[in-house]
Amino acid sequence: MMDNTPLIFFDPFPRTEAMVFTADVAAGCRQLGRVVSHFGSRAPDDLVESVLPEVDIIVGQTAMPVERLDRAPHLKAILNVKANWEPNIDYAQAHRRGIHVLSAAPAMAPAVAEYCLGQAISLLRGLAAADTLFRGGHEAYGIGGNGKAKTLFGARVGLIGYGNLGRALVPLLRPFGCDLIAHDPWLSDRYLEIEGLRAAGLDDLLETSDVIFVLAGATSENEGFLDRARLERIAPDASVVLASRAEVVDFDAFLELAGNGRFRAAVDVFPQEPVPAESEVRATANVLFTAHLAGGLEASYARIRDMMMDDIRQILKGLPPLRMQKAEPRQAAMARSR
Repeated sequence: MMDNTPLIFFDPFPRTEAMVFTADVAAGCRQLGRVVSHFGSRAPDDLVESVLPEVDIIVGQTAMPVERLDRAPHLKAILNVKANWEPNIDYAQAHRRGIHVLSAAPAMAPAVAEYCLGQAISLLRGLAAADTLFRGGHEAYGIGGNGKAKTLFGARVGLIGYGNLGRALVPLLRPFGCDLIAHDPWLSDRYLEIEGLRAAGLDDLLETSDVIFVLAGATSENEGFLDRARLERIAPDASVVLASRAEVVDFDAFLELAGNGRFRAAVDVFPQEPVPAESEVRATANVLFTAHLAGGLEASYARIRDMMMDDIRQILKGLPPLRMQKAEPRQAAMARSR
């Protein structure tokens, strides 16, 4: 006889058990129903197929084309805890069937926003270079060492993309009295105005901003849209923080221009991760590199677990989810972020 208690299936790779299935989460899920889990790799097909007839909630990035949706009559929600949309779900069919497809992206946004603010200030003030000069005994004190330093106060700041990351970053920028402009073709000018931003064309933003945050996710329509010609429009000596997806820029041109001092740059994401040890990327001058560190904090994973459990409880009560990001079928199907 089929067990009618809810079945929650955890298939969260590359998220680990420690990230999303801590003891409190395990206990909470078992209070709600049955749990089947697989960690360390994507769940094998035979395991996925075995749970489809009874599964209510999938936590992870399990491929769910229409054929699998057909075999999952009780499925209520798919919770992507990798914080992006993958092209392995039939989003339109899920939407038509009333299956909630959710992303944990909002949980990562506060940490990424904090990273962006810190890197922008570091670039503007030249803090990494100042550290190098000091360690080599070549420092200059006070105004003598600040010849190329700039301030964020009153700067024109351009946001390329205004989604979860932009909405988390803007409140951190407001105390600096920045002139905030944004380019996001998915949003209306009026919406941006209500958010306290001025809508700008991409070229205008690149040419006039003192600081640029590249926050757009990669889609089938915008891969590489910041090509060399666009990158060459960036105002001389502007500070550029690349914190979303490397796929949206011509990465080689970006590093070449930044390395030659055309603009200042901080980079946290790369076309290939991990970056090969012998990669020439590592030798690029004038760029502040970090290894995809912006969002990956324990505090971020704690927020993922909290949001995830809150929405699982809502869904199993027959109520709409409240905290994770809901997939808009067309946009989610176009996503190409790794």
